[in-house]
Amino acid sequence: MEIDKVFKALADPTRRRLLDSLHAQSGQTLGALCEHMEMSRQAVTQHLQLLEEANLVAIVWQGREKLHYLNAVPLHEIYARWIEKFEQPRLGALHQLKKRLEGDDDEKA
Repeated sequence: MEIDKVFKALADPTRRRLLDSLHAQSGQTLGALCEHMEMSRQAVTQHLQLLEEANLVAIVWQGREKLHYLNAVPLHEIYARWIEKFEQPRLGALHQLKKRLEGDDDEKA
């Protein structure tokens, strides 16, 4: 399954650092990504390959340069499936509590 690849990719702190770097500045070359990592280019390339396989990183060739871009769609799919639905009841309860504590303007009118 594709989602298994995403979770596997996110399980590693090095890959999360690469994603954070691409979030800060998308469209980086391998050399630029390696500058902030304390490992060989080959090791970074292997991590990027797993991120590509999980569809978290998209590649665009610009001449001879290979640019890496963050693809947040799989992360959003995880959010929608695993986080958002659990978050809504809690946010609704907090909203109701806030209305009760501050006084509901609709009830005063």
